[in-house]
Amino acid sequence: QVQLVESGGGLVQTGGSLRLSCAASGLTFSSYAMGWFRQAPGKEREFVAGITRNGGDSTTYADSVKGRFTISRDNAKSTMYLQMNSLKPEDTAVYHCAVDLNYRQIVERSTPAYWGQGTQVTVSS
Repeated sequence: QVQLVESGGGLVQTGGSLRLSCAASGLTFSSYAMGWFRQAPGKEREFVAGITRNGGDSTTYADSVKGRFTISRDNAKSTMYLQMNSLKPEDTAVYHCAVDLNYRQIVERSTPAYWGQGTQVTVSS
């Protein structure tokens, strides 16, 4: 049974930083591409960032977070991260991690096979 557990969310002021983590179990972690999505109240879920199986090969970011967010993974720890810097109020959302064997399912179709429950990020102005 695949489980994805996010952590690291919280309340931060504009300009601050947070680091989200996503711990995975029940799968061969290094075989899966991974990504972060977010959903703000009253809005549709949107893609934030994606990373290929090997991590260093390729990453993809939404335009809204480029230059501020960094996605990474540690295959030895079965954990993915999202370093978020220069946070803005519009970054406020529930952040979900997701996995799929196919990278395109994450970065192009936003339909990964498995989702985590999410962690709340709130940026105050």
